[in-house]
Amino acid sequence: MIVSIANNEKYRDVAPCSIVPMLADEGRYIASESSFYRILRAQDQLTHRQASRAAKHKRPKQCVAHAPNQVWSWDITYLPSLVSGQYHYLYMIMDIFSRKIVGWSVHETQSAEHASRLIKQACIDENITQAQLTLHSDNGSPMKGATMLAMLEALGVMPSFSRPSVSDDNPFSESLFKTLKYHPTFPSVSKFDRIEEARKWCIQFVDWYNHQHRHSGLKFITPQQRHCGQDKQIMAKRHQVYQMAKLQRPDRWSGSTRNWTLPASVNLNPNRKQFLADKQDMADLAQTA
Repeated sequence: MIVSIANNEKYRDVAPCSIVPMLADEGRYIASESSFYRILRAQDQLTHRQASRAAKHKRPKQCVAHAPNQVWSWDITYLPSLVSGQYHYLYMIMDIFSRKIVGWSVHETQSAEHASRLIKQACIDENITQAQLTLHSDNGSPMKGATMLAMLEALGVMPSFSRPSVSDDNPFSESLFKTLKYHPTFPSVSKFDRIEEARKWCIQFVDWYNHQHRHSGLKFITPQQRHCGQDKQIMAKRHQVYQMAKLQRPDRWSGSTRNWTLPASVNLNPNRKQFLADKQDMADLAQTA
């Protein structure tokens, strides 16, 4: 009886806590709410009884960067203020190929307008042309606001979005924010008194990150070196140094020297087949280096 009533066209979109009072309004008592919940749960019909099913959000389409300024990732994070419950908001854009921070700003609110101005300025600074760039972000309102989407269309930038509530779809920005908040100068105890202090700190952090930080994901060169194409020369020199060291003391080497080759492309949200292929390519490079 309970299952048939719950699947009736009138009640199939309604939760048991609403079905019971609706039945009472009709002068009928079938069972308690707890009985409805118990029986529908046993029938695996507690959540969806209608013809439709819960929306399934597909994994974002794979984005591949073979050079700088092909795929950017951006997000917003909180910076602590002295006022409890209030924050400064740091907008930050990263190039996934070079890991360089190509744009940032700090505001007192989150909005699509702030984001669109920042993206537009970053595109101007990096000389982005039509259909050159894919911009990946989370699913928040600043990322999908009408102002933001209109600006991306005008610039010829292709938007890409993470699945709702899935931070792993935006790993480059998440990693960047972790580096930022674990930096020794980040005010984890003291807080930014004014927004001007937050901006001043960010200027110093971005300069350090781009020009001094030897990024482990880049085999310890700086993002700026990778972004401007100095990485090949640097890696070739390192390889030469190691080869010379091996020639001088071959007894200290049991195999090939350290592989200083960086991958030719970087994948954001790769499919499993592509991930395994890239992993094999890196293994092959390591053997032949």
